[in-house]
Amino acid sequence: MKMLYKIVVAAVISLNCISANAQDTLSYTGNTLSRIDYHHGQLRPAIGTHAQQIMRANRSMPEESDGFGWTYNHAPMIAYWKGTFFVNYLNNPVGEHIPPSQTFLLRSTDGKDWDFPEVLFPIYDIPDGYQKEGHDGVAEDLQAVMHQRMGFYVSSSDRLLALGYYGIAMDAKDSPNDGKGIGRVVREIYEDGTFGPIHFIRYNSSWDRSLSKYPYYEESGDEGFVAACEELMDEPLMMQQWVEEADRDDPLIPLQKQFKAFSYYHLEDGSVVGLWKHALTSLSKDGGKTWEYDPVRAPGVVNSNAKIWGQRTSDDRFALVYNPSEYRWPLAISTSDDGLEYEDLLLLHGEISAMRYGGNYKSYGPQYVRGILEGNGTPPDGKLWVTYSVNKEDIWVASSPVPITDQAPGHANEVFGELEGENALQNWNTYSLVWGPVGIEEWKGEKVLALRDKDPFDYAKAERVIPRSEKLTVSLEVEAGQNDHGQFQIEFQDGKGRPAVQLLFGEDGLIRYRAGYRLGSFGSYEPGKSYKLEVELDVATRSYDVKINGQEKGRRIFFAPVDAIERVMFRTGTQRYFPTPETPTNQDYDLEGAGSMDQEAAYFIRSLVSKSL
Repeated sequence: MKMLYKIVVAAVISLNCISANAQDTLSYTGNTLSRIDYHHGQLRPAIGTHAQQIMRANRSMPEESDGFGWTYNHAPMIAYWKGTFFVNYLNNPVGEHIPPSQTFLLRSTDGKDWDFPEVLFPIYDIPDGYQKEGHDGVAEDLQAVMHQRMGFYVSSSDRLLALGYYGIAMDAKDSPNDGKGIGRVVREIYEDGTFGPIHFIRYNSSWDRSLSKYPYYEESGDEGFVAACEELMDEPLMMQQWVEEADRDDPLIPLQKQFKAFSYYHLEDGSVVGLWKHALTSLSKDGGKTWEYDPVRAPGVVNSNAKIWGQRTSDDRFALVYNPSEYRWPLAISTSDDGLEYEDLLLLHGEISAMRYGGNYKSYGPQYVRGILEGNGTPPDGKLWVTYSVNKEDIWVASSPVPITDQAPGHANEVFGELEGENALQNWNTYSLVWGPVGIEEWKGEKVLALRDKDPFDYAKAERVIPRSEKLTVSLEVEAGQNDHGQFQIEFQDGKGRPAVQLLFGEDGLIRYRAGYRLGSFGSYEPGKSYKLEVELDVATRSYDVKINGQEKGRRIFFAPVDAIERVMFRTGTQRYFPTPETPTNQDYDLEGAGSMDQEAAYFIRSLVSKSL
């Protein structure tokens, strides 16, 4: 089914691209392209982006994940309502389209600390003996498969509706979003955090309504809930999101052709820009009732069979977030003044953690991104917020300050004990895990930037972009909580993330430096003791001098050449290179010890100061 879809879409794209340049259409006119042989694409980071894992799958320790231990987690969506972030996502035991299936909900009041997942739409049993049109199978002990492209709707009466879709997959290759499922369900999330009862809001015509487990929305005794449901169904742009699961001739759907994963935003003149998978795009002048032309591939925008997200940002500019390759990595962001011409391409999430659990249709990388849809809330921080899955396994959010930029505001001058709260990290990019958090902590009576790590398959990371420098001094003070396990790496990198110098606090108790494929040593370090490192770097001579606690350690040579230093990076593990572009997709095996936890290692950065010479 998926292969047939790809062939059909490819044919449509080939035909439509011929006329793309003649249309008034979204386009990318920049000259930055992503390198697929690097997980970060060698893209410059959008400064201040904080990427945070909010649900980490774990089969052997369900209490550490979702209470079920299911390891296929995907297609998250996000809203902000009455001071709370909401993220819902699909959840299956092992792989895509293989039941049972359910939808979970996560909540947070600050975007950093997230509650334990709650079941939003539970497992749904298919009656034994059910036969799906066009399929030879007969249901026996079969459950529905959840599949939805729309997660939330805030009504004009300020009611928050959550939506899901119960599809039917008779086997692992049968599609649950072929218009032959059960139907779409809805429930209200109340201000006190409780849920209203589940109702069906739309059935598939092939389904026998008398078999339904939940009542139709019209049967609700809550007139406000019924009105909110009907208001939703009267919105063409809301309905366009339903196209894949709906009947193929459902009159509620304005554009009934099977273009997938619809998102949209409004331009200054009221026109709507529509976006679909494969970077297909079109314009609507009437709020989504009709479209000016069949979706065409946006000129210059590189994107394959993965979602693309577009929105207006709080500075009245526009942003696209997507995978700019034929793979699902990296996750990048592009910005525009007018919502049609995009000129830059910056990094949002450039890491691929190990896929711990194999499964049906599981793809490597940060993918299926969604932001906060127009009308679904505005966080007071003005940041761009998105959610996505990594490896269809773990659920993440990322926030980027607005205006979105890759230009450092100045050199680092962070003495964390003297800075106020989270503002201390406003110019830092962080990669923070459930089992490897990154953030400001109180340590020994002062504020520090802490990186902790007990994840055997991933690492915590923080980096500071600095002005381009060919001669540079960097001073930093760091303390390790231990010296017999864990690893702390410090790298000085160019603008594309290529390191020239690497210093390491190793599990052997030594402070080391990388010298080509060998490691040299500056001597031992003690846990609980603070070390001040002063590094002077010279790109022209490919050399650097090091002092540790005032003691000269001599001159060393870059282990790789760069033309300038533009980043200082801290990481609790070794850079990954798997998967590669040649790695087969659909990993069908679990990693050894997939559910295990390491002994925690912790590192505390008291200061980072840099200066060009």
